[in-house]
Formats: sequence, structure tokens, C-alpha cells
Amino acid sequence: MLNNEEGVSGSLNRISLAQLGWRRGPDDPVEEEEAPTYLNTKINCPFLVISTDKLSAQYNGDARHGYDVGAIQSNCPAPVRKLLYYFEIYVKDKGHKGNVSIGFTDQHFKMSRQPGWEPNTYGYHGDDGLLYHGNGKDGEPFGPKFTTGDTVGAGINYASQTVYFTKNGKFVGSAPKDVKGPLYPTIGLHSPNEKVDVNFGQRPFVFDIEQLAQEEREKCQAIIEKVSLPLSVSHWIVRSYLLHYGYKDTLASFDTASGNTIPSVLPTPQENNSLDIVTYALDERKLLRQLIRNGDIDSAFKRLRERYPQLVQDDMSTICFLLHCQKYIELVMKGMLEIAVTYARSELSRFFGVKYLEDLLQDCLALLAYEEPGKSSVGYLLSLAQRELVADAVNAVVLSTNPAVQNPESCLQSSLERLLRQLTACCLERRLLNGGQGEIFCLHKMLHGVKEGSW
Repeated sequence: MLNNEEGVSGSLNRISLAQLGWRRGPDDPVEEEEAPTYLNTKINCPFLVISTDKLSAQYNGDARHGYDVGAIQSNCPAPVRKLLYYFEIYVKDKGHKGNVSIGFTDQHFKMSRQPGWEPNTYGYHGDDGLLYHGNGKDGEPFGPKFTTGDTVGAGINYASQTVYFTKNGKFVGSAPKDVKGPLYPTIGLHSPNEKVDVNFGQRPFVFDIEQLAQEEREKCQAIIEKVSLPLSVSHWIVRSYLLHYGYKDTLASFDTASGNTIPSVLPTPQENNSLDIVTYALDERKLLRQLIRNGDIDSAFKRLRERYPQLVQDDMSTICFLLHCQKYIELVMKGMLEIAVTYARSELSRFFGVKYLEDLLQDCLALLAYEEPGKSSVGYLLSLAQRELVADAVNAVVLSTNPAVQNPESCLQSSLERLLRQLTACCLERRLLNGGQGEIFCLHKMLHGVKEGSW
């Protein structure tokens, strides 16, 4: 067990900003993933004539042999960091036999074969309505045939790991996708005068892909909602969060609103111990949070020196650094730039060269470089969220002075946050098991109801 003097100085005085939840500026934008936009004419196919915009293909062979197929892929694989992928073809002319096909193929696909006839390929064929996967002999009954005037689509559902097909705006069916590598949207033509137009999203689809995406998300949500969670458990999680961060007034309002509607559950010894920890110094933590939220850093420093001198006795500690940074930020916000410069020289200069603090230090000093710092790349420092981060850090170190705390780093997150971290880890693991395919999980967007993208 760590005593009050050793707890912070031994573990939290050099805590990293990342562990405290600090991120440099707004969320990093996710790198845009390349998506197919046209047909790939770099691989020559003697049986096809491709339009100048690379969005139409016509068969010009005589189709005397089985290997006289005119197949062509898109210019790049289907993107994988999505819930769904989809593209369509419009059959302008079925030609002599209607041997038009649509599907997905891998990078080793032979362009003299129909999609679905080779390993790691899928193809829905218009002449017989069969779905082929891996060979040209064992097509499976799948859907209706398609011909001149029909619009046919093919897609990948990364959530269910299936490929699916549509016809004239209606869902035809799906099949398991057992290929983990990149797949290219592909079309195949194999009789004279067959001609198709391809739509990679440059114009509206006939099929309502947005509705399919919504249905898929509702399926996932329904599975989650089937998990039974006793009301007393969710109530305990919320209370422990409010206690952990010192929101005493909100806690009182929450308890009043809950009344006697929450079933009583006897806490386990472990829960009792957790409750003792998060109720520690509740009034002091509430006051410190209010001072920091109001930008009164001097009063916060004074309170810490009076009540918890061990927390600020090391003037090179992370908590001292954060408080000094916030004091400097408050001066900048008030337009007291000369005083801010003087303060930086006296209090922040000692942190130059401290590797794990340099990013925030650089951003703070950069505030002086802008006439309107609030509109700059470091403007996030002027937000209430930055004050909250400092308040959270102070709250954690005060909690860690509790003699009952065995591991000071356990004070950095509430039980709710640990549950959310576990949720994130599980979602990442699930995506990894799918070969790194599917929507990239973003906890912030999920909690705030922000869609990752339409589909």
C-alpha cells in the first residue's frame, strides 16, 4: 500500500499526457481510402472495346472458345474500411447470348475467364441466374436471369462477411465471403454485341444502398439490446462515474431523480472498496474542478498547496506542468500577452527538453503566433475541454493520495471508462478477425451518434 507522500511522487508525477486522455488538437482525419472510379484499361483484353470515359464496355469478339471471355476489373480494389461496398451495371445490350456477369475477383484473376470461374472470385451470371464461386462447373441456383434493360448490382457486406447482388433495385441474395484479401469489382462479357455501362457511384444507384446500411446497423443494435443489463448495474456505473470525477451536485440530482425506482443490490466487498475510493475527498475534488473550470488556476494551486502539498512539491511533475500551461492559456485568452510571455519564461521554460511533454508545450507557445489563436490549429487549447482535461488530471492525483489506493494509475479512469476501453478493444479484435475489413470503430462518434459515413 502506498502512503500519501509516496503515491503520487512514485507513480503519477511523470504520468504521460496520453494516459490522461490528452490528444493533440481535434481528431486526426482518417486517411481517405481509394475507391473504384473507372474500368482498368491497363490490362489489355482483346475482346473488349472500352469507352473513352472507361465506364462502358462492349464485346467485339466472336466467342468461338470458352477462353474468349472479355472480363475487366475496376481501377482499384473495393475499399475495406466501410460497412458496405456496392456498384452497378446497366445492360444496354445482352448481345447474342446474354453471357453478361458481375462480381468480384482477386488480383490474380485471368481476364479470359468469367468472374466466379476462378479461385477467390464470385460471379452472378445473367444467362442462367447462377452464382459461381471458384469454378465454372458448379454454379448454384441464386436469382433471376438478367438481360437488356436490367440494372444489376454487386456488393460486399463487411459486417456479415458476405457478397450480395441486386437486380432492378431489389435485393437478390447473398453468399458467404471467404476471401480476406482485396477484391476488385469485375464484369464479364462473352457473346457478340454485349454492352454494359458501369456505375461506381458517379450517379445515384437504382438500389437503395442507404436503406441496406441502415438495416445492417439496426441488426447490430438489436443484438446489443438483447443483452440484459439489470437497472441496478447501470445505475451503479453512472453513480461511480459521477463520484470518480467529483460531480457532487450532479450526483445529488441523479439520486433525487432516481428515487426509489432502483432495486437495491448488496454490493460485493470489491464494490464496497471501489466506493470508498471514489468518495474520498469528494468536496475537495468538487471545489478544485470548479476553480479550474472557471479558469482560476492561482486559487487551484493555492488549494493544492494547502491541502495536498505533496502533489505540487515536485515542480517538474506532470500535474504542475498542466496547471502552469493552463495559467498561461488563461492569460492568452484574456489578451494579456506580455504577462503570458513573462509567465512562460519563468514557469514553462523549465520543461523544455522534457520529451513526453513537448507536444503540448509547443502548442501552448504557438498560441502567440496567431492574431486569432481561437481559429488556429492550436485553438483547441482555448476550449472548455482543455480545462476539463486539467481538472480530470488534478482529480486523479487527489484520488491517488487515498491510503486505500494500491495502484495510483487506477485513479485515472472510472469504471465506465474502463468498460468503454474494453468495448473498443473487442471491436478492434473483431475487425482483426475479419482480415482488417469493416468500419473503423470510433468510440467518440458512436457515443455522439455520428455516422461513420453513409455506408
